[in-house]
Amino acid sequence: MIVVIDVGNTNIVMGLYEGKKLLHHWRFGTNRSATADEYGILIYHFFKHAGLDIDNIDGVIISSVVPPLNYTLEELCRKYLKKPPLIVGPGIKTGLNIRYENPREVGADRIVNAVGAIELYGTPVIVVDFGTATTFDYIDENGDYLGGAIAPGIGISTEALYQRAAKLPRIELVKPKSVIGRNPVTSMQAGIIFGFAAQVDGIVERIRREFNNRARVVATGGLAELIAEESETIETVNQELTLLGLRIIYERNQPESRKAGGL
Repeated sequence: MIVVIDVGNTNIVMGLYEGKKLLHHWRFGTNRSATADEYGILIYHFFKHAGLDIDNIDGVIISSVVPPLNYTLEELCRKYLKKPPLIVGPGIKTGLNIRYENPREVGADRIVNAVGAIELYGTPVIVVDFGTATTFDYIDENGDYLGGAIAPGIGISTEALYQRAAKLPRIELVKPKSVIGRNPVTSMQAGIIFGFAAQVDGIVERIRREFNNRARVVATGGLAELIAEESETIETVNQELTLLGLRIIYERNQPESRKAGGL
């Protein structure tokens, strides 16, 4: 079994693969001050609850956009999972031709998403990831990663509005009945939900015009379904895209003898 871990600024998503089948996946908060022991006990209980033996793990791969946590997670893997992790970064085989000005500056999550999107949807493809930031990534018809756009995420934008506007409340992110809100809560919901959907559509259409194609659009991330309902350009939502990309990259970095064994 292979453990795949994606470390975001807000959440960590962990999946467990047996061959190409995703057996389980879990989401838990990113805590920069947590120790390897704290994360280890948490993961141990995830496995126990699912009736899994933590000793049956064959390998671990991690993508992280939180560098201060990397050492903690490596210690976690060695101490509790009994495997040194493969970290997505420079020197790792991804199969992706990255045409960023400085490929080392591309977030690991964006690379992993691109690998998964190419595998499932072909090219050209645009990946929209609704995380702490909303990222847009474009992979052209040759399978080259060209870059994309980064915008403030829905969560931090909503929180900033509450913190900086004295009379506006914290709200639940649900679709309002109308784009014309009749009170502060529904007005904020309309601005956020419909506003972010329009942002997605606007950026996607600009990418399509710039490259003169109708690239497929796939979304992932916590609020992807909510925004996709109002977006005119999002065609597919896949919450397992990052986990899939991690599994593929793990396989690409194994010796041929191990690949032949079904990993």
